[in-house]
Amino acid sequence: MHILDKIISNFKNNKSLYIGEKITISEHMIQSAMLAEKAKSNEYLVCSCLLHDYGHFIIENPDELVKNNKDGNHESIGYEYLKNFFKEETVEPIKYHVLAKRYLARNKKYYNHLSDASKISLKLQGGILNKKESNEFEKMAYFKNAIKVRKFDELAKKTNVKIKSIDEYKDLLNSQLLWNLII
Repeated sequence: MHILDKIISNFKNNKSLYIGEKITISEHMIQSAMLAEKAKSNEYLVCSCLLHDYGHFIIENPDELVKNNKDGNHESIGYEYLKNFFKEETVEPIKYHVLAKRYLARNKKYYNHLSDASKISLKLQGGILNKKESNEFEKMAYFKNAIKVRKFDELAKKTNVKIKSIDEYKDLLNSQLLWNLII
């Protein structure tokens, strides 16, 4: 099975609820991509948003990890898998989107707007970054795009939203591969 077929199949067949939310992981990632599109983001960023939580498809039972007060490191797992297929500009923000949440949570207003599930996962992911960690993160090459992915991520948890089909993103996914398919 080709990587695009596998990704599309995972989106269609994974009906797991996004941890602590009322939408599925697939709906959440598609909503993130739609928000990036609405903001007229470039294709790299839209694709990053579409795939940012792909690691949850790889981790067996992420809900169980949370119940046991463990972080599954979905961002690293997703990154390690996807970097074999997708361009650096697409996968690097995925790798750092949790770090971006930890960075943004320094702001009380941002923290107070996090969903309850996001506040729980924030603790499991290492909590709010300190000043030194924040300064180091700000120097990273994909800092700004990781922040953007994270902001779209937090907004993409709405129920009763008409979302696109993952099939509508096949051309975008193909365009971000390290080698494009003829489809």
